[in-house]
Amino acid sequence: MREQYRTKELHVEDLAPDPIEQFARWFEEAAENPEIHEPNAMVVSTATPDGRPSSRTVLLKHYDDGGFVFFTNYGSRKGGELAANPYVSLLFPWHPVARQVIVTGTVVRTGRDETVAYFRTRPHGSQLGAWASAQSTVIDSREELLARYEELAARYPEAEQVPVPPEWGGFRVVPETVEFWQGHENRLHDRLRYVREGDSGWQVERLSP
Repeated sequence: MREQYRTKELHVEDLAPDPIEQFARWFEEAAENPEIHEPNAMVVSTATPDGRPSSRTVLLKHYDDGGFVFFTNYGSRKGGELAANPYVSLLFPWHPVARQVIVTGTVVRTGRDETVAYFRTRPHGSQLGAWASAQSTVIDSREELLARYEELAARYPEAEQVPVPPEWGGFRVVPETVEFWQGHENRLHDRLRYVREGDSGWQVERLSP
């Protein structure tokens, strides 16, 4: 299976001065495109200290000049790998518009206040789910998971505030590189990558496709 991408060329002079502003431009366009389902879905790739990788799709919940934020159970596989090896890669696969954004960098945990503030915005059922699932651990059956959930639902009905699980929180990915990939015909894609220089500057380089 192969498709010819017919899109507008991407030039360095078209880019924003920094990658977060450029990401905001592309993200807004992705969010407005009805063909892109969950534009904030991203593939998070981590690795063990000895280099064994793993990937999964999570939802971006916030981004700003400090980086890209997602939330998870710190006891999960990704949480454990990031605790031992803070290097991470993010991939936003916006296939309908032949675009990708690839971020590499390191993670820091969000502050507890930021974690609590986000947790309070989650639907009640998702809050209970964070307690019910010891993420990435082996369980005997789905029935076991549902039984935990029902027990929690009885303990914390809709009108009652659900406490934030102590092992649950956010990671902020602080970018070192951000690549903007635009597909073209004959596999002659545009790949423009921002590379961090020092504490605040960015250099843009074009990569061969």
